[in-house]
Amino acid sequence: MAVFNIQQRVIECKIVYYGPGRCGKTTNLETIHKLFRKNMSGDLVSIDTEGDRTLFFDFLPMGLGKIHGCDVKVQLFTVPGQPQYASTRKLVLKGADGIVFVADSLAVRREKNMLSLKDLHENLKSYGLSIAKIPLVLQYNKRDLAKEGLPVMPIEQMERDLNRQLKVPSFPGSAVTGEGVGKTLKACIESTLRHLQQELNWVQK
Repeated sequence: MAVFNIQQRVIECKIVYYGPGRCGKTTNLETIHKLFRKNMSGDLVSIDTEGDRTLFFDFLPMGLGKIHGCDVKVQLFTVPGQPQYASTRKLVLKGADGIVFVADSLAVRREKNMLSLKDLHENLKSYGLSIAKIPLVLQYNKRDLAKEGLPVMPIEQMERDLNRQLKVPSFPGSAVTGEGVGKTLKACIESTLRHLQQELNWVQK
């Protein structure tokens, strides 16, 4: 849930990168931190767990306007994707205003993508939120691996598997090369800000 600092006229919102283990969530945030360093208001913080990591930092999106005269600060988080960190994943998701679901394009990861999306749905439901209503963007990561001869799923198949019912914005990408990383983040921030604007307008009526 967004935090409103009336004195400083700042709205803080939280975007969480969600997805199966090793799908590229951490690499996404590391790439964003490098590409948009001038927009950072804090350091990249990493909490290491065995085989996975949780990262977070503050991000100041430029050129996206204000909400009711307030500047916007975005906090970006990743969740650990490994199954044994289910409780940590749920805790990090708490209070999310927008979500980027990072799906792994490797064919062998198809089932893990679908299980992770189901996990997201169930965790949101436990907080009284609907996956169909929260700002959500899909990123089909690791598209670059096709050039290395690895079996990568067609975008059309990933759309059928993950986005047939949701019908949310989706982007092919590669967190390693940076392809699609900025587009994915911008789409999620814009969707999240529109949602917050609508909520504020409703509250003020």
